[in-house]
Amino acid sequence: QVQVVESGGGLVQAGGSLRLSCAASGSIKSINAMGWYRQAPGKQRELVAIITIGGITKYADSVKGRFTISRDNAKNTVQLQMNSLKPEDTAVYSCAAETVFPTFKYWGQGTQVTVSS
Repeated sequence: QVQVVESGGGLVQAGGSLRLSCAASGSIKSINAMGWYRQAPGKQRELVAIITIGGITKYADSVKGRFTISRDNAKNTVQLQMNSLKPEDTAVYSCAAETVFPTFKYWGQGTQVTVSS
């Protein structure tokens, strides 16, 4: 139905920047938001940032002021610009295309972000 593909992960030193990209394709007419989540080894997955088709954004407190989420609805893509990266940002970052009524998330495969000190 819906396919989600992430790209842009990698290795960066503390204080550096990375930009993640996510593209959704398929039966996407029911998608109302796209978000970025992350999961470190042995830890629970957490919401990093999310953006609705109307441009409303929400960020985790830990990344607010450092990360920026944006989207191109025409291309069904979303980007996460990550600045001032910290070692604690190290995780697998996954993109989700989200529906409402009913609620559902289509997940990408994840991309590794590693921040060295």
